[in-house]
Amino acid sequence: MGSSCLLSLTFCFLVLFNCCFAQIEQVTSQRGQQQQGKRRSQQQNECQFDRIKALEPARRIKSEAGVTEIWDENDQQFQCAGVVVIRHTIKQQGLLLPSYSNTPKFIYVDQGRGFHGAAIPGCPETFQSSGQNSRDRRESSEDQQQKDQHQKVRQVREGDVVALPAGVADWFYNNGDSPLVLVQLLDTSNAANQLDQDFRKFFLAGNPQQELQSQRSSNQRGQHEGESRRGQQERYRNLFGGFDERLLAEAFNVDTKLVRRMRNENDNRGIIVQVQHELQVVSPQESREEEEREREHQRRQGGGSNGLEESFCTARLKHNINNPEDADVFNPQAGRLTTVNSLNLPILRHIQLSAQRGVLYPNALMTPNWNINAHSICYVTRGSGRIQIVGDNGQAVFDGQVREGQVITAPQNFAVVKKAGSQGLEWVSFKTNDNAQISQMAGRVSVIRAIPEDVLANAFQISREDARKLKNNRDEVSVFSSSQESRRGRE
Repeated sequence: MGSSCLLSLTFCFLVLFNCCFAQIEQVTSQRGQQQQGKRRSQQQNECQFDRIKALEPARRIKSEAGVTEIWDENDQQFQCAGVVVIRHTIKQQGLLLPSYSNTPKFIYVDQGRGFHGAAIPGCPETFQSSGQNSRDRRESSEDQQQKDQHQKVRQVREGDVVALPAGVADWFYNNGDSPLVLVQLLDTSNAANQLDQDFRKFFLAGNPQQELQSQRSSNQRGQHEGESRRGQQERYRNLFGGFDERLLAEAFNVDTKLVRRMRNENDNRGIIVQVQHELQVVSPQESREEEEREREHQRRQGGGSNGLEESFCTARLKHNINNPEDADVFNPQAGRLTTVNSLNLPILRHIQLSAQRGVLYPNALMTPNWNINAHSICYVTRGSGRIQIVGDNGQAVFDGQVREGQVITAPQNFAVVKKAGSQGLEWVSFKTNDNAQISQMAGRVSVIRAIPEDVLANAFQISREDARKLKNNRDEVSVFSSSQESRRGRE
């Protein structure tokens, strides 16, 4: 009798578990479809253009210890992709003040090294200073207060990508001996953004400059409010500046004098401030051996996650894509490609973004390809070269030279080819899908190689021998060396 009851209970539990699991899968699928539908509906009229430009930053905002540059978010290529690109250059001992955004952020460390902190809601302060050693385990409240406790502080270096969900406050500090350069992509079309297509920065400290906020809707706002009136009467402050100081004093259990300091009303340092003495934070030194162990662990895990081993509080937020040993594609005569996606950085599954780091040696070529399921926003990190982008009408929407510091967007399904100049070409491409994929048009794993010879012969009105050359003359994958045949073709 007892065993039959136990079997019945087990059966009921399994049925209930399967129903819950199916419901979770359905909700997840619906959210993904809603996100894709939202992105499509918001941008269906923004991706119809005849010309794309390689762009420099449109706005430059100086702070005490650095510079912030913002690309023109009103440019049609960024409206098509639904993104905003920002670059911070932080001087030595400069601190980028804590803030959060209404969109997910994907950050590439282009130069330098430093500290990064993210304050994830609901997670414990797992980093604690040692304080004074005491034989008595029972410490007074005063002793406890003298110890600093905070959430994890990560060390970042050149080549790291850092992923942050929408609404998570973070900060950066430059503890290196050269400028710390951060290139940020803000995904305004992400489903996590419930506001509008303007990016919004919410600062917890300082007095941010008005130019830091989105200019995408400034024309419409100006028509209704008047730009001169807006500039004179509306001041941008940190969030604490908008609260009643007595309510804040009560909330923090401090006096109003300290609250007035938090409001930073007379602070004109901007959003990147100079730290007078070396910043004191709790952070373990990361050795080369630890980095190697982490990479080996990632290889063994294959980037997978079983949902139990990694909670949101302990999730990895950064991944380095600058190490040649981690390249996904490598050609000693041409260059390499390294990809970070939700398979090797699971947090990207939540923000629906990924990235690719490309290095082409002098005069090398990346195969013509198209992005199957994402827009690709390319930031040139080093060198120069030629890029062509072709639309659905078979016309080139871009055919020109690109150089370091420029940004250009290849919309989804538009075909693109990159050719390095005499100094080589390096870039990082942000993709609007957590597992972005490309279809190659030439080379060993190309769409042309997958098509029968006779189909190619009839499609192009060529001989089967020429069709065979199209399929087999380039046996490399993704990145191609500059061959003698290509030189003769140019001549």
